[in-house]
Amino acid sequence: MVRLAAASLAGTAIEFYDFFVYGTAAALVLGPLFFPTFSPVAGTLAAFGTFAVGFLSRPLGSVLFGHIGDRHGRRPVMFASLMLTGASTVAVGFVPSYATLGATAPVLLLVLRFLQGLGLGGEWGGAVLLTVEHAPEGRRALWASFPQVGPAVGFLLANGVMLGLSAGLSDAQFRDWGWRVPFWAAGLLAAGGLLLRTSLTETPQFRELAASGGRASAPLVEVARGHWRLVLLTAGALAVGYAIFYAVSTWALAYGTERLGVSRTVMLVCVMAAVAVKGVATPFAAMLGDRVGRRPMCLAGCAAAALWMFPMVGLLHTARPVLMFLGFTGALLAFIMMFAVVAAYLPELYEPRVRCTGAAVGYNLAGVVGGALTPMVATASAGGSGPPWGVAAYLTAIALLSLGCFALLPETLPSTSVPGPAKSAAA
Repeated sequence: MVRLAAASLAGTAIEFYDFFVYGTAAALVLGPLFFPTFSPVAGTLAAFGTFAVGFLSRPLGSVLFGHIGDRHGRRPVMFASLMLTGASTVAVGFVPSYATLGATAPVLLLVLRFLQGLGLGGEWGGAVLLTVEHAPEGRRALWASFPQVGPAVGFLLANGVMLGLSAGLSDAQFRDWGWRVPFWAAGLLAAGGLLLRTSLTETPQFRELAASGGRASAPLVEVARGHWRLVLLTAGALAVGYAIFYAVSTWALAYGTERLGVSRTVMLVCVMAAVAVKGVATPFAAMLGDRVGRRPMCLAGCAAAALWMFPMVGLLHTARPVLMFLGFTGALLAFIMMFAVVAAYLPELYEPRVRCTGAAVGYNLAGVVGGALTPMVATASAGGSGPPWGVAAYLTAIALLSLGCFALLPETLPSTSVPGPAKSAAA
């Protein structure tokens, strides 16, 4: 289990590094480089538009790789998704700016971001199921939380590289070539991740399915016919997690640097410190989820998020590093109360024959609802000189939506397969 958890964590860290480094670049430099004819705010919105495309392609990736995972095994998904995401990320670092290619430059950016999201859409399902289906009952949330630590590690790695380059280069150097270095580095990280995954074995549950002839011939069709309500509920339930994380990690970076005049370095340090706290807290929240259940943790996280969004925005608007850090940390701790256990919760809601497709589609549809739109909606609604209370209201509304969806989902602890309540919920 330690070897499996380490390989899953490393892979998700690398894939989310690829995904997050684009978000940071979108917040800091892509607007003026690829949309120079736009106003500063419009350029940022356009850059966030290319950022959103990655979320739109993630459900497609979950369908594609979910089919592979349910038909051919969880292990092949972990290799194919990592190669696709890594290659497209490296390619972003070579795209010339608008000054060189004109309108072709942002189009290329859009295509590569689409491929990035396609690969990441498959990564989560493969990595999570490899740990969940090997994990012993009673510790499933704990072991499944290690892939969930991967996004925090990937974010810290991506922004650490960006921070070092931002601090060590002049603004002109950073805009000219410095921002490209983290994208080029993705190639080395992907190669290392592939090496780590070569020794992984297929999960016992999939081997049993293959031996008994119980694999789904058309997983997506089965999910659409028999589990559509469950997919929609999980997408709505997880939307708040995406909204919170990308409000903190992407929108707040742009708002702090462009509207509040806080230095790029200070904003990155504040966000990175909060994400580090979130990463450390993840396995502890998961252990609590193994004791009290998945659903209570998710309901508590949604409630905490709804109560904290207005204080978070108020603390951000002070532009004081310590207060901004406190605001971000409170939001991400509410986030991790939910997302520490969902890696075990979602697979437990689906029967093994369609688990890779169903869990991944629900998880990635939530990204469209909560992650793709949040930076753009927040940027557009953060006008005026006062605190952007419209952003707080938007995030609170998503938290309440997710709270209602979690309230309609069943508990799955303890479980070694799909429990009876979940089957009725999916019908």
